[in-house]
Amino acid sequence: MPGRASLHFDARREPETTIEDRAAIARRLLELRIEHRDLDEVIARLDAASDADDLQVRRLKKRKLRIKDQMNQLEHALIPDQPA
Repeated sequence: MPGRASLHFDARREPETTIEDRAAIARRLLELRIEHRDLDEVIARLDAASDADDLQVRRLKKRKLRIKDQMNQLEHALIPDQPA
């Protein structure tokens, strides 16, 4: 019908995050940063120990990398999309 505003849904766009969503993301990001820092300290202590379990150190480093990836995803989610 002429004169009616049409609503257009673009399935490619991600839904906008609410304030509550952003707060939850920020809390999770803080938790991950703390865990990442703690892992860094544990890895440093194990590396300094002469009898450190190499397998354990490798697993902790992989876990630290997974956490870093999660942090990057959450940081990206907090950045609002800019119109082109």
